[in-house]
Amino acid sequence: MQYSGGCGDQLAKWVIRGEPELDLFGFDVRRFHPPLIKNKSWVLARSQECLSSNYSIVFPHDEPLAGRGQRLSPLHQELEAAGSVFQERNGWERPGWFHSSPVPVLPYDYFGAYDHTPAHADHPYYSLLTQDNTFDFPVHHDVIQQECIACRERAAVFDMTSFGKYYLTGPDAQRTADWVFSANMTGPAGSTIYTCMLNERGGVEADLTVSVCEGGEGTACDPSFEGRGFYITTGGSTGRYCAKHILKEARSQGWLVDLEDRTEDLALISVQGPHSRDILQQLTHEDLADSSFPFSSHKTITLAGHSLRALRLSFVGELGWELHVPRDSALAVYRSLMDVGKSWGITNAGFRAIDSLSCEKGYRHWHGDVRPDDTPLEAGLAFTCKLNTQTNFKGRAALECQRKEGISKKLVTLTLEDGSRPLWGLEAIVRDGEVLGYVRRAEYAFSLGRAIAYGYVRRPEGGRVTKEFLSSGTWQLEVMGKRLPASLHLKPPFDPQNLRVKGIYGGQ
Repeated sequence: MQYSGGCGDQLAKWVIRGEPELDLFGFDVRRFHPPLIKNKSWVLARSQECLSSNYSIVFPHDEPLAGRGQRLSPLHQELEAAGSVFQERNGWERPGWFHSSPVPVLPYDYFGAYDHTPAHADHPYYSLLTQDNTFDFPVHHDVIQQECIACRERAAVFDMTSFGKYYLTGPDAQRTADWVFSANMTGPAGSTIYTCMLNERGGVEADLTVSVCEGGEGTACDPSFEGRGFYITTGGSTGRYCAKHILKEARSQGWLVDLEDRTEDLALISVQGPHSRDILQQLTHEDLADSSFPFSSHKTITLAGHSLRALRLSFVGELGWELHVPRDSALAVYRSLMDVGKSWGITNAGFRAIDSLSCEKGYRHWHGDVRPDDTPLEAGLAFTCKLNTQTNFKGRAALECQRKEGISKKLVTLTLEDGSRPLWGLEAIVRDGEVLGYVRRAEYAFSLGRAIAYGYVRRPEGGRVTKEFLSSGTWQLEVMGKRLPASLHLKPPFDPQNLRVKGIYGGQ
């Protein structure tokens, strides 16, 4: 009822035009994992918790207590024993950060209400959550810092099993990929491409990685099919959203494709850091050198005696590989990595570290830095668009028009000059005393020793936002009612030359 007017307006436009004008992901049924909404116990508990906390202060790293443990990685018990403080995303339990001792999430107790069950007398997980209920640095700020340092200086393992994993195949797979994905999809098998999917207005419906592949042996990581296929990896909360978008576009054109969901069948173990290649090379006969396994490529390999698909990618800005492992092999592969990696200083790390590392590197988060009402040109993602080819793709006309007219808003990178202050998002962005926008996403950049923020700005008088406009003026961020000096960066402030993802660490 509270949003009925606006939702009704957008729903009408959705019916008539095929898409809403605003970002409605928070209201989109595709954000739910179907088995969850059929689970009455989950719905009841989550609804009660949502209602009871409706007027509570929303802290940046709050997590639900209801309806937990619905989707578990094959590494879950191992990571729980290692002290993982889990986050919940789309039903998945994923590591947030690592405590010194196990902190399992206990069954929901309804806070002792309704005589349903007694409230937990001792709940270490909940106690750690309350330590995050602050707009200052949490007490475990240094723990997350150590995870980030381990990744930058040695090696870190991230369990990213919650990511969506799909194979796009069939007679019209290439045609569908050319239309749906903004990047050039004509590369050879073995290539991996970072790309966007756009709407008719050129807005970013998703960013994701797509690996060009051929049919294989019929396993979860190497399925058999005819012709060219595409292995798609999406963010953990957007898998179904992305899958439905791809199928909708293919069906509207009458194209014949299959989109096979392998999310539950494959674990995703990401090994990142300067020593990642040293560790992995001890477990495989596959040559991992740059000449045979370059950045943005993938292969099916045998590692620690198990077949898997390895993608040389990084979401943290380091030398590293994503290992897409059949579920039954995941635990053995993980244990082998941790055993061999001991001498290299390997450590577990969670998504709190990923958020910090990716932010200081300038990597985009969908629905934070980019949404369906932001275009790649505005978000600094023009390189993901095949505008220099003759291949048409959804949203191309809108982008060409915007490129000709110039952009009226631009995603900017700012760092606080005072390294002792945190940022959390929604802070005002100020240039020469005028508010030009607000922060979409912020993290503490441990490699820089200060907080970093991303947000879109517009000129007060309207018109194009140019490099010259951004380079001039004095910038500030309004933090807790105070305007603090900030520095604007036209390039990512960490490793702007992209040397580390190529394994080049000399002199740094």
